[in-house]
Order: sequence, then C-alpha cells, then structure tokens
Amino acid sequence: MTTDVLLTGFAPFDGAALNESWEAVRAAAPLLGERGIAAEALELPVEFGAASALLTKAVRELRPRLVIAVGLAAGRSAITPERVAINVRDARIPDNAGAQPIDEPVVEGGPVGRFSHLPVKAMVAALAADGIPAAVSQTAGTYVCNDVFYALLHLLETEPELAGIRGGFVHVPSADVVDSPAAARAVALMVEVALATEADVRLVGGAEH
Repeated sequence: MTTDVLLTGFAPFDGAALNESWEAVRAAAPLLGERGIAAEALELPVEFGAASALLTKAVRELRPRLVIAVGLAAGRSAITPERVAINVRDARIPDNAGAQPIDEPVVEGGPVGRFSHLPVKAMVAALAADGIPAAVSQTAGTYVCNDVFYALLHLLETEPELAGIRGGFVHVPSADVVDSPAAARAVALMVEVALATEADVRLVGGAEH
C-alpha cells in the first residue's frame, strides 16, 4: 500500500476535548485528494514512544513521498513549520499514559539535533501570501511533538529502504487564532509547496530569542 503523503495529528491531551492538530489533518487529507494528491491521515497518541512507534509503522507500510507531522502549540500566534528537532525528552506535564521523562534522549546515542527535510521558509511564504499567519519556529519544544519529530527524522535518515522520503513537523495554534478550516487549508497548501520545492527559498526566518 502506498500514498503520496502521510499526515499525522495528535489526540486530545491535558484535559482538552479536541486537538486542533488532528482536526486540521483529517480535514486536509480530503482537500488534497480533490487536488489529485493521495493523502493518509493518522491520529497519534500523546504518549512518548508510542506515538513515534505508530508513525514508524505507518511510514514503513505506506512508503509515502512526504510525511508531515502536525502538533498543537496553543500559545503561538501563527502556524509554525519547525526547523530542527532535538534529542531530548523533558516533559513539563505527564503524557496521556502518565509518563513524565526528564532529560532523557529520544534516541540513545543519536545526534543532538536533526534538521527538517521540509522547505520551511517556502511554506511560510506561501501561507503568508494566502493571508494565513505563519513563521519559522526554531524549536518544537521537548514534549511529545518534538519526540515524534526527532524520531521521524531519525527513521528516515537511518533506514536505507526509506531513503528519499522527506519529513518534518508543523505546529498549529489554537482555533481562536487560526480556525479549523483555515488550518486545514494551510496544511494542504504546505503539502503542495513541499512536494513542489526541492531546495528552500532564501528568506529571513531567524529569531533573536
């Protein structure tokens, strides 16, 4: 079984009724289908290890051209493609299974960081042109979002049979900042940009802090 794109979002966590990342992903998949891009949407548990294991299984089975994992960053004011994943688990709150790792690696012996395969600046530029607030993010945090992001890149960069698959991570803000239809449209647009863009554009996307 194959598909063009694998999209993932997360289940609700920390007492929330829903997770905007999953709402965006499951609505984006049919939008992409209408544009001739076969997309599969997968909901991941907010659990260290379990989420990346489920993603790994799906990547191996589907062999997509592109994988974009999406998570919720409720305090942000824009959609933020992530530039780099770091090899650390440091949970401010327990995950949905009650685990709260502190200062543990995502992958024992792995490099400190891995860079996204996505054209993050081109994606931000496309979103801005469409009137959707967007910015490059320099950190995906140290919770399950970063855990999945790092594990995904580690998988794609260490398993030869998966060579050529590109992957990365995007955070969406809460629905009061970018509503569900706009977030779904944004995810679909980022997929289209990523599929069409091999080398990222050279635009300012840095931060002072």
